[in-house]
Amino acid sequence: MATCSIKDWQGNATGEVELDLPVASEATASHIVYLAFKRQMTNSRQGTASTLTRGEVRGGGKKPWKQKGTGRARAGSIRSPLWRKGGVIFGPKPRDFEIKMNRKERRLALRTALQSRIDDLIVVDEFESQLSKPRTRELVQAFERWGIDTANQSILLILAEQQTNTYLSARNLPNVKVITAQNLNVRDLLATDWIVATGSAIDFIKQTFGAAAS
Repeated sequence: MATCSIKDWQGNATGEVELDLPVASEATASHIVYLAFKRQMTNSRQGTASTLTRGEVRGGGKKPWKQKGTGRARAGSIRSPLWRKGGVIFGPKPRDFEIKMNRKERRLALRTALQSRIDDLIVVDEFESQLSKPRTRELVQAFERWGIDTANQSILLILAEQQTNTYLSARNLPNVKVITAQNLNVRDLLATDWIVATGSAIDFIKQTFGAAAS
């Protein structure tokens, strides 16, 4: 059972929260997380790249010269792939890159990824009320009180719900990404140095992505 201390706005410990999520076995953990990561990255591809074949390029309906007697190679169209401005051979066409994965597998991978980052997880009290208006400097100072170097380390900030002042305070920080617990994903969990989550966000994660909700 993993236990994390909860810190307030000033960086003082105010309590503890248990994060004991059902995870994949040690033998399959890395593979299930890999599959979820691969699915997320692949499904983010738009698949809109498209090239024109010789039948789609404008022009080229007339045979450029007669078949025989010119001494030149035979040619039937100026839009042949061998010609400049001709069609493309085996070029990309719009396609769907979607990879399917069962919901239970996705949630298992999500729990496994989060539990594996337990040493890099910082749980904090709700602090939206501490920001009367968007203040990037105050948020940076709070991260420093929580033991994070915002200049050299990347941070994933997880909130229970969208908070305007927090979002506006963090959007100028290139190393900080703010998401809600509903949008938790494997890539963000693995891509940052630190994970900062509010207590209510942790409760939402345990309730929504726990084994009982699978």
